[in-house]
Amino acid sequence: MPHRPGTHAPTRAAVLVTSVLGADALLHLYWTTGATWPAADDGSLSQAVLGTDVPFTPPILLPLVAVLLTGATCVLARVLRPRRPVLRLGTLAVAAGLSLRALAGVYWLFAKETGTTFYWLNLVLYTPLCAALAVAALRVARWKDDVRAR
Repeated sequence: MPHRPGTHAPTRAAVLVTSVLGADALLHLYWTTGATWPAADDGSLSQAVLGTDVPFTPPILLPLVAVLLTGATCVLARVLRPRRPVLRLGTLAVAAGLSLRALAGVYWLFAKETGTTFYWLNLVLYTPLCAALAVAALRVARWKDDVRAR
């Protein structure tokens, strides 16, 4: 099939979102084993990832893993099956979730103590990454498959 303009950008955006959500799911799945890497213990892991004390146990982590994997699958499936409205809605839901996390991250920049690990991870990694992924997911959700429709 010859290259047609506009077909690669949504695919690259979908692969980016899928890769990051999938890696995040794997990391959370790893934590269900009781491992705390890269932190020394559960408390410091919770503080670094969430900025508060939450137990990193399977009943809390496994539903999050399922949501992350479902979102990743939905975004990737959107570019493979672009005419499926449920995949567009799912990808919009992923974009909305990532947008909410990015907005919460901006709020936390003003509400959390500035000397914590969470503050700096939120400032440098979590919030910018969620904002970028939200834009990428929105691009995938809004993509019209005009090329395949011809």
